[in-house]
Amino acid sequence: MAKELPLKYGCNPNQSPARIFMREGELPLKVLSGRPGYINFLDALNGWQLVRELKASLKLPAAASFKHVSPAGAAVGLPLSDTLRGSCFAGDGELSPLACAYARARGSDRMSSFGDWIALSEVCDVSTARLIGREVSDGVIAPGYEPEALAILSAKRKGAYNVVEIDPLYEPAALERKMCFGVTFEQGRNALAVDETMLSNVVTKAKEIPADARRDLTLSLITLKYTQSNSVCYAVDGQAIGVGAGQQSRIHCTRLAGGKADVWWLRQHPKALGLPFQKGLGRPDRDNAIDVYVSGDAGDVLGGAVWGKYFTHRPEPLAADEKREWLGKLGGVSLGSDAFFPFGDNIDRAARSGVSYIAQPGGSIRDDHVIASCDRYGIVMAFTGVRLFHH
Repeated sequence: MAKELPLKYGCNPNQSPARIFMREGELPLKVLSGRPGYINFLDALNGWQLVRELKASLKLPAAASFKHVSPAGAAVGLPLSDTLRGSCFAGDGELSPLACAYARARGSDRMSSFGDWIALSEVCDVSTARLIGREVSDGVIAPGYEPEALAILSAKRKGAYNVVEIDPLYEPAALERKMCFGVTFEQGRNALAVDETMLSNVVTKAKEIPADARRDLTLSLITLKYTQSNSVCYAVDGQAIGVGAGQQSRIHCTRLAGGKADVWWLRQHPKALGLPFQKGLGRPDRDNAIDVYVSGDAGDVLGGAVWGKYFTHRPEPLAADEKREWLGKLGGVSLGSDAFFPFGDNIDRAARSGVSYIAQPGGSIRDDHVIASCDRYGIVMAFTGVRLFHH
């Protein structure tokens, strides 16, 4: 391990010189392939923290798909249904639990995950490497790589693909520092353990949170711990399905994340799964076409001769009433918020995307109104008492 690594440049090409380094000791990572940049390492280190906490809390392999220092998706290694395999482009081959975790994480928001940084909680196996090899991404961080998996990844992008190995035993110092405009900030590292014990203070009339919802609420809260605030995360079946990050208002977080959750679910509609793509059409083009097809802008894809770029023949549109009917089937969704909900409009929007369970800090002067909104929908809400801002 080295004490420092020089970088090509910082956040932007005009920001040089740039490096990562340790004030004391050696870096807890090494580059096995490629030349990661400044933002790559920010994504890698935030992503690694997220997946290692998911594994520690939920006792399952975990993966995250990071873009610009926030997760586009995060998941644990539960098996994929045939429908989910189709919407994630995961193929029909055997997938390890770790590969399932990454397929889910990448499949949460495939549009945003284009060119992602991948974080894996386990030694990368061949199954996972093959899945990563088919996707457009910038790099991966993991505690190790099987030899054949490393060979697959190192050959990606003509040998320029970024592969980073991190020491799984590394623990950072209790104090962390960063600079802004020449001023140094210092604070205690957020080492708070997020687990199901945070869900004990249920404040709504509905009280029961089943085991799978407790898992999903925990996943959403851990995801939020490494998402630029304000942030809201929808989760179901062991994966994030919509992350709203970096918004100035809570309702915009809820709307953004809810819209992503809706697209995730609509991608599993039989019509979306059966779209007649042109042979050889790349995954990014398929992703873009599907998102436009299900998002309400199908005319952009189907109008004129545009559809011919993507499909062998003009597909049947997904009508508004079909969308409403399909979205009405989404339920049992869990939602986490990194800070309190100040208004019940967040609950109204969450209910439209099948939310049944909510975990949020509480502490607003309008808590009673938010609780009443949950009671109208039969939503179970727990106050965690813990804010999870991340900047």
